[in-house]
Amino acid sequence: MSLLPLAALTAEADTPWVPLGPGRAFKPIRFLRDDRGYVALMSVEPGFGIPPHRHTGDVHAFNLAGARRLDTGEIVQAGDYVFEPAGNVDSWATEGDLSVIVLIVVAGAVEYLGDDGEVVARYSAVTQEAVYRRYCDEQGLPVRDLVD
Repeated sequence: MSLLPLAALTAEADTPWVPLGPGRAFKPIRFLRDDRGYVALMSVEPGFGIPPHRHTGDVHAFNLAGARRLDTGEIVQAGDYVFEPAGNVDSWATEGDLSVIVLIVVAGAVEYLGDDGEVVARYSAVTQEAVYRRYCDEQGLPVRDLVD
């Protein structure tokens, strides 16, 4: 029996944590072609959170470390999985003294919402790849081809 070669291997150590704002960063794993979505690790420090946002496609989120409190009051611990269907609107914050690290698989885009429900920012594979490339250029880091 022969093993097929890996289609794409992304070594975690080869990709930097990219700041997204106070207390938040992401580590890209894959950007899907045609702006279909992306796969990333997200880190949120204690005392910070993710403001209200809407998903245009399904999102799969697996908590690797720390705990987070969803806007429903539910606590998501390390090892817990959350499915967020297209159209879902939510927000969350860290719970406790540890940073939260979440593996996210995002289909479509994430739209951040203002107080009146208007879209104030939109993040997709294209925008996240641009943020990653700009950060690498500014830091003098090699840019890895993470597009599938």
